[in-house]
Amino acid sequence: MRHGVFGKKLSRNVGQRNALRRTLITQFFEHERITTTRAKAEAIRGAAEHMITQAKRSLVHADPNRQLHIRRLLIARLDSKDVVKKLFDELAPRYAERPGGYTRMFKLGPRKGDGAEMVILELVDRPREETTTAPTSSVAGTARNLLGRVRRRGTGTAASTQASGEKQDQE
Repeated sequence: MRHGVFGKKLSRNVGQRNALRRTLITQFFEHERITTTRAKAEAIRGAAEHMITQAKRSLVHADPNRQLHIRRLLIARLDSKDVVKKLFDELAPRYAERPGGYTRMFKLGPRKGDGAEMVILELVDRPREETTTAPTSSVAGTARNLLGRVRRRGTGTAASTQASGEKQDQE
């Protein structure tokens, strides 16, 4: 029997695991969306949701010292004071009416290098942002299409010059 086994070890020792968890949760709250492996996402998902719940409950608590206490606990568990400020100022009020389930996972499929299952972990009800990837990808697509057109024109140019030459001969 495996007594006292709790959580995911992620093939790391305790210090590395704590540092990884701290960094992933900090980045998750900072960007509100991260791409990571499924095991890592499952390892931080519960802790991240609990932190949002703690911040949310401390905002409505009767004792004002409760908010300070929770803020200090979260500063100890995360890398950045700015992220804790964002958690209390933006995220907790955003989810004030929501009873739980602040995150969602989208499966992306296996990673190319080692086949690890990749997911996108993101906050639910996050504001839509203007994506800058669409113009970049369309530019890349345009460049690819341009190359294809040049190749097609190269082979088609000789045929078109012959066809235009034949037209001139007919006139």
